[in-house]
Amino acid sequence: MGLLRVPLGNPQKKGCPPGFKLCYPFRVDYALVLCLNSENSGSNNDLSLCVQTEGLMKQLRLTSAILCLATLLSLQGLTASSVHADDEIKIVSTQKIWDKAPHNAFTDLVFHNGEWFCVFREGMGHISPDGALRVLVSKDGETWESAALITSDDADLRDAKITVHPDGRLMLCGAGYMSAYAKQKEAGEELTATKHESYVWFSEDGRKWSEPVFIGDKNNWLWRVTWHDGTAYGVGYHTGDKRGTILYSSKNGTEFTPLVKPFNDEGYTNESSIIFTEDDTAYCLLRRDSSPHNTGLWGTSRPPYTEWDFKDTGVRLGGPHMLQLPDGRIVAAVRLYDAPVRTSLCWIDPETAKVTEFQKLPSGGDTSYAGLVWKDGMLWVSYYSSHDKKTSIYLSKVEIPLEK
Repeated sequence: MGLLRVPLGNPQKKGCPPGFKLCYPFRVDYALVLCLNSENSGSNNDLSLCVQTEGLMKQLRLTSAILCLATLLSLQGLTASSVHADDEIKIVSTQKIWDKAPHNAFTDLVFHNGEWFCVFREGMGHISPDGALRVLVSKDGETWESAALITSDDADLRDAKITVHPDGRLMLCGAGYMSAYAKQKEAGEELTATKHESYVWFSEDGRKWSEPVFIGDKNNWLWRVTWHDGTAYGVGYHTGDKRGTILYSSKNGTEFTPLVKPFNDEGYTNESSIIFTEDDTAYCLLRRDSSPHNTGLWGTSRPPYTEWDFKDTGVRLGGPHMLQLPDGRIVAAVRLYDAPVRTSLCWIDPETAKVTEFQKLPSGGDTSYAGLVWKDGMLWVSYYSSHDKKTSIYLSKVEIPLEK
């Protein structure tokens, strides 16, 4: 538990966490203890706002606190007009863009060459032997149509992730839960077959895709690939007898070799998202499961990315994906497990690893695994949810005013 003191005398940014903009206007976070403390500090008669927080913070507007603050300001000879509401973060629209399979889930999103591409898995169920990767395309982000369906006779294809290769081709990553292993397990036989393999496919236009190329190692699920300065980076997690993760890198997108092994094995570490900032700092949001270590980890590294420092976020999360806004703030889309389970957008403080939820998306039940794109001053978010009974694919457009 820490104490945050934001002076309301002279507007300032420095020291304010994500979710706080300036002293004028101001934003108040959910707090265990909220105190408005009037202090005399020289001739300025500064007013201080003290917020004591613990764990996950949920952002909301506190009208009563604003009224109380206005009263205190007037007592100090200040005017209540100095305080006003901050710019609103709001969902502009949410659209169901696909629900044709019995189960539609695990999305990603990219804008490339004037077109939107949304990829996801579809099948009979959350886990089923018929899993295939569907590619949707749209010119305007409103009207969507199927561009391709990638199938396998040997595996349940899962968790499509899409990015753009430095040579301009679309690059689709995914994993296969191998049919031979599933049959051995169902029959109660000795498990000698490979459980998981990771693959990439390539396409010039998103309609015609190459044959799959095996990447990484067997029984290691290479989750998501991020390109930075001509190199692809991705965290793979072990799915066989052992646990733990490996950070892979590749110059061509087809030959991935371990860069850090082990990457992190503090509990059952698995799904991940990596971003790189303008100064080449790398950040990784890493999911953990299994008690007692079931809260996400926040990793930080500098080139050549062989040494990482991890902090515990203190929040249980799933399906992480991140994006840095043009103003430098880091947004994460995650599944949050405290009731009700939901897909939400959160701020990540890169210094403290604090996770601050600021926008719940229309979601519930079987939900998460978002794709993120910043375009036209809007955050575009693909995700899946079963809040409307059937597990379907959704696209939300979220307006987030940038900080100056």
